[in-house]
Amino acid sequence: MTSMRISQLAERSGVPATTLRFYESAGLLSADRTPAKYRMYGEDAVDRLAFIGAAKHLGLALEEIGELVGVWEAGACRDVKADLRPRISARLAEAEARTAELAAFTASLRGALAHLDALPDRAGRCDPECGFLAPAAGARSVSARAAGPVSASAAGSDTGQGPGSSASAPVPVSGGAHGGQPVDVVLSPGRRAAGEEAERWRSAPVACSLGGDGLHERTARWREAVAGATRAAVPEGLRLTLPVDRVTRVAELAAAEQECCPFFDFRLHLDGPHLHLEVRAPSDGGTLLTDLFDSAD
Repeated sequence: MTSMRISQLAERSGVPATTLRFYESAGLLSADRTPAKYRMYGEDAVDRLAFIGAAKHLGLALEEIGELVGVWEAGACRDVKADLRPRISARLAEAEARTAELAAFTASLRGALAHLDALPDRAGRCDPECGFLAPAAGARSVSARAAGPVSASAAGSDTGQGPGSSASAPVPVSGGAHGGQPVDVVLSPGRRAAGEEAERWRSAPVACSLGGDGLHERTARWREAVAGATRAAVPEGLRLTLPVDRVTRVAELAAAEQECCPFFDFRLHLDGPHLHLEVRAPSDGGTLLTDLFDSAD
């Protein structure tokens, strides 16, 4: 049996060495050790990594992949099929629900844009009578920002509870995949409150609550999620351009990252086949940002 060092396996499989180490700690990949404690892998590791990669491409969580690998190792293809089918069906239902949400939100944006274009150009200042944040169907705003698995939210004018109100309320918009039926779009806090909330990352302590294995796992997951990204500098951070099919994984990681490292600011922009992820941090956190997101693949 051919034996490979971790660098050789990384080259053969296209999986970074940091991820290989994480897979070992998660019980997905095993390695023999030389007397000098170097990891050594057999040829079967390449097939195992291909299987893990295919499962991850389907959106399965690592815990599920671990269960599925156990079935795969037993060698009965019918058992793998039986185990995998309900998992794929569940992911498909989730994806269809997100697609419907995005279609409805896209329809609300198109309606808002048409309404805005129809307004007369006035020389005076904008006031509530303009109603440019109130499309015909009654939606009061049109801005989206991902803060977890892909969601559609509207951020803009006051919610009717006074300046700086943190309340939110659903308002109906029509169109999209729901066949013209009203769709609830959640209004975020008023502009003042939203502005204050958006600045919290600037004043958050530059410290991460993760440590040890938790930090290693999160780093490996980020490295894998943004592998191959095109990077560009933006004020106070980086913009990473990725295939749009990684949006769910990236959004989930961003939401988890803010729980342990609230000094990071994440912004996701869907642009056709591309996902643009912008990550910012205060000046004190610049080194941590670079270490996590600007490393060579």
